[in-house]
Amino acid sequence: MLATRTDHVHTALAEQQGVPLQVHGRYTRLEILAGFGVGSGAKVAPWQSGVYWAEEAAADLFAFTLDKTSGQFSPTTRYRDYAISRELIHWESQSATRADSETGVRYQKHVAMGSSVMLFARLRTDERAFWFLGPARYVEHRGERPMAVTWRLEHALSGDLYASFAAAVA
Repeated sequence: MLATRTDHVHTALAEQQGVPLQVHGRYTRLEILAGFGVGSGAKVAPWQSGVYWAEEAAADLFAFTLDKTSGQFSPTTRYRDYAISRELIHWESQSATRADSETGVRYQKHVAMGSSVMLFARLRTDERAFWFLGPARYVEHRGERPMAVTWRLEHALSGDLYASFAAAVA
């Protein structure tokens, strides 16, 4: 009976051992951090911005909002984040990130350095949960402060997510 209500299928995250999150599932920031083993006991580290370096998991976690027309976005935080295609995501780093900084280099060379990049997106700020887009690989970037990065998803967006994401920034 529930099969008729399924709009897309979640996929196990095989690329990151020990992380119980499902690709294309929805998670709050606290659930994301807990899934990557951040925090101890009932205490979870604060996560205010859209980026979080989960050092023990060797993973950069990016949580971003696609539609920035509403909410508390200042001109300096209206980053252009959007789906280019079902496989490619355009994402902008924080405004102070330089390409040659430790963080900028980690973004570009994450595979060689043994770390991963995990993308999470929501349509609007009034949504608490983010869609887990899964792991992504660096393709290229343009500029810096912020860096405009193109990421290739390991798991293509489902048709319904891509349609929603494309409509959110159209």
